[in-house]
Amino acid sequence: MDERIIKYYHGELNEEEKKVLLEEVDHVPELRSCMIEYQQLHCLLNLQEAVADQKLGKEKYKSFKQLTDRQRWKSLVLHWSKYAAIWIVSILASWGIAYYSHPVQPDIIAFNQELYVPAGQRAELTLPDGTKVWLNASSKLTYPSVFTDERRVSLSGEGYFVVAPNKDVPFIVSTPTVDVKALGTEFNVSCYPSVGNVEVFLQKGAIKTYFPDEETNGVVMSPGQCIVQSGRKLDLKEMDAESLLWREGLYTFKKQKLGKIIEKLELYYDVKINVANPKILDYEYVGKFRQRDGILTILQVIQKIHKFEIERNEELNQFTLF
Repeated sequence: MDERIIKYYHGELNEEEKKVLLEEVDHVPELRSCMIEYQQLHCLLNLQEAVADQKLGKEKYKSFKQLTDRQRWKSLVLHWSKYAAIWIVSILASWGIAYYSHPVQPDIIAFNQELYVPAGQRAELTLPDGTKVWLNASSKLTYPSVFTDERRVSLSGEGYFVVAPNKDVPFIVSTPTVDVKALGTEFNVSCYPSVGNVEVFLQKGAIKTYFPDEETNGVVMSPGQCIVQSGRKLDLKEMDAESLLWREGLYTFKKQKLGKIIEKLELYYDVKINVANPKILDYEYVGKFRQRDGILTILQVIQKIHKFEIERNEELNQFTLF
């Protein structure tokens, strides 16, 4: 394995080194195969909490590489998928990697790929253009293996994007209701289908949020701003940047009512939480939880501050608070 491939996916190469590597990938089939293999593995490993530690991620790769000498690739993919709990459709990891350094040739076919992150997990991946994406629990990202005249991806759930700059090819995140266009910036998009609206938060740079049929009437956002789409309206609101700590496996709540917290927990852990006593919904809570704590532990911690009873139905994957 060429050490540069590992450094590429961990952001340790400068622009010139990236360009040289990607040019070689385009002309050396063996190197391209290694890069495709590592990109697939990178998606799988980044579902695990420990992969936030890059050094440990590399150690996991070495262990994985040792296994490839003893087992067929298909068996390994099944093995890792079992523990990572991820569904990757069309995992073919892109002949278009080289697009980052030069235009796509007409005879290259782009394949749509999907990365789905199940409840209680999160994932990180690098798109063919170098854009980094973090996906929250119960989220799905659809993207092409090769970007052409535009860099468009589709999101269902929640994702944080660090867009690779390219003033000539805009980057667009499509949701069921609105589009978000950027030329190189960092922003968060939350569009869980069950919520019924879309929230867009801008961390750095500038982006434009608009309805696909009314781009000219879109809203250009500034850092720190948040837009909430409701029906055909785009409203500005305040948002706590700490809510973006989900990328690090932390769920943060600041003086939020338990009713709102419950809505998010249902999304993140794919469970149903019934509330028998309506008064519980008005309780306010301030705190942080680790994603890996799990839904039951989180409810039990809140229970110590606001007294209520918890009843669990494992068969139906439901909780009742009363």
